[in-house]
Amino acid sequence: MTVRVVLFAAVTGSEGVRFGDVAPDAAASAAVRAAVGALPGFARAYTAPEARCRATADALGVHAVTAAELGDLDVGRWRGKELDEVAAAEPEALAAWLADPAAAPHGGETLLALLARTTQWLASQATAGGRVLAVVPQAVVRAAVAGALELPPAVFWRLDVPPLSATELTGRAGRWNWRCGRPPYA
Repeated sequence: MTVRVVLFAAVTGSEGVRFGDVAPDAAASAAVRAAVGALPGFARAYTAPEARCRATADALGVHAVTAAELGDLDVGRWRGKELDEVAAAEPEALAAWLADPAAAPHGGETLLALLARTTQWLASQATAGGRVLAVVPQAVVRAAVAGALELPPAVFWRLDVPPLSATELTGRAGRWNWRCGRPPYA
């Protein structure tokens, strides 16, 4: 049975890039509503538990089931901090985290754990088939692509996922394909 999973990258707030959940502002929510007409049809819809993901799904007018497996990478004590702030305060810890997918100097989740849970969620969708929409953080999109295509974990850091973009993965019999080239919806 074939499944098509569209991973829709949730909108982010307009303030600086921070680790953790930042609710979208009015301008970001308006950008989401502009994407509504471009969404493909789907049989099932899920959202990550983060406020920005739920707000994105709501702005899209999508009734989505919250799936904890789709949650953002847990960055532990770095939550709420900007990348530059962490780099200045803990340069060795940040370097270790970026170099070693099994490292969690922040006290949160390892990259390997994110990859494993995201890949397991994809496998669960493949057994049901059909079309699936998932509104998720950018890190989950990157983990899904790396995991589905069985890429080395280091590739995670090399994938750019803009907010409001759609990434399609098609699976059948334990094999996934990534559909490249779809422009962002907004």
